[in-house]
This record gives sequence, C-alpha cells and structure tokens, in this order.
Amino acid sequence: MGKHFNKKIAPFIVSICLIVYYTIYVIFFIKFNIPIIIKMIALTISIIITIVVIKVLIERIKEIDGGEEDDLGKY
Repeated sequence: MGKHFNKKIAPFIVSICLIVYYTIYVIFFIKFNIPIIIKMIALTISIIITIVVIKVLIERIKEIDGGEEDDLGKY
C-alpha cells in the first residue's frame, strides 16, 4: 500500500456513497409513472453530478499523492 493510502479512504468512501445515492435516485424516479421529460432531467442531473464527483475524487487523490494533504494549504 502507498504511504498515503489511509488518507485516500475517506474521499473514496464519500464518492462511492454519493454515486450510489444518485443511482438509487434515478432508479426510484424511473420506477414511478412520471412524465418522460422529468425522468430525462433527473437522469441528466444525476449523470452530471456523478461525473463531477469522480473528477473531484481524482483531483483529491492527486493532491494527496502530491503531498498536499490539507486543502487549506492553498490559501
């Protein structure tokens, strides 16, 4: 394991929880008899949020690997 493995666990778990939440949200929306436009909007928003969460996770892992363990170090 890498030297920063323990610091990567929390962002990874939070990201997985968010992705699972939005996946369940979309499945829940699809199951009900709701107009297709609302289903498509919910699906689009969930996909965008999932992409953003994955992008932020990748950036955070790069920050941790680069030695910047504290986000406030930039300010």
